[in-house]
Amino acid sequence: MTKFPELAIPLKLGSLTLKNRVIMASLTRNRASPGGIPNDLMALYYKQRSTAGLILSEGAFIEEIGGEWLNAPGIHTPAQIAGWKKVTSAVHSANSLIFAQLWHIGRVAHPYHQNGRPNVGPSAVKAEGGEFRLLEGKPGYVQPVAIEDPQVYVEMYRRAAKNAKEAGFDGVELHAANGYLPHQFLESHSNQRTDAWGGSVEKRARFVIEIVKVLIAEWGGDAKRVGIKLSPAGGYNDMGDTDDVARAQYTYLIQELDKLNLGYIQLSQGWPSPRANKLVVLNEFRPLIKNAHVFFNTNLTGEIAEQQLTGKFPGVAAIQGAVFGRPFISNPNLPELLQTGGALKDSDYKTYYTPGADPSTGYTDY
Repeated sequence: MTKFPELAIPLKLGSLTLKNRVIMASLTRNRASPGGIPNDLMALYYKQRSTAGLILSEGAFIEEIGGEWLNAPGIHTPAQIAGWKKVTSAVHSANSLIFAQLWHIGRVAHPYHQNGRPNVGPSAVKAEGGEFRLLEGKPGYVQPVAIEDPQVYVEMYRRAAKNAKEAGFDGVELHAANGYLPHQFLESHSNQRTDAWGGSVEKRARFVIEIVKVLIAEWGGDAKRVGIKLSPAGGYNDMGDTDDVARAQYTYLIQELDKLNLGYIQLSQGWPSPRANKLVVLNEFRPLIKNAHVFFNTNLTGEIAEQQLTGKFPGVAAIQGAVFGRPFISNPNLPELLQTGGALKDSDYKTYYTPGADPSTGYTDY
């Protein structure tokens, strides 16, 4: 029985073919080995969830940098590349595809997790609030050091894309959402530069656009092997410009990205927070995207996803991919369950980021 036929239709992404339109979101799970090295347990975890048409890997650090995620994987050392090869091979053996999500957390890192190395941002403006669950005393965010030459970080992303290709990934996604470094360059309150990288809509967009261009170049000019995640409404890590500022910023950015003919633009509504704006992301920005596929990610159900994919969701043109996050944690066969109407299992939040004595618990034992 196929309850949601549109979700089951394969999707062409350049030369790639997704076997269905159920996409697994990036989910930090903190199971990497010391040194941020992906391991056999991670390979099993991703293979179990290769029922997805496309897997977006958990965020992979593009340089040695900390955060609250001490066992998150990296993609900047030979050992990490070798570890990811186990993961990509496992996914491919199960007839699925996997993109590497490239991650730098910028100003929301903490020096205590970096051997005293300061966190960085587009400007020396700290995020408000913050919580580092693995640090005693619960310190909040601290003021970052302004990046002197953003081109250095563009080059870091290029190297990460090269490493992802070597590791056997099918493509890469730039994490430019959720208050991480590229997002910090986009917003006027976190980017107060007056040089070529800030001070106007066009200049604040430059960092993201330059990164996407080098990612495409690293993949031999195959723009369809590159995607990006955006959260224009903010709502996490003290992000969110006003409605008017965000609308202008993301209208320009998305139109410029779409000219690059990249594989997809993943839009996320984000989370409520004091700084979040009131933009309804899909309604605002879906009409601007003419060339790239549109993926949507935020609290989807099978019913909502099917409506969005068929263009029957009120006020929104059809999208091409439905991104599911937490349901994939406890339901490795999520596409099948959606189609048959099977009951979805709940996941245990306590095991999301803090593995117990047996790291497989709440990870590969569902």
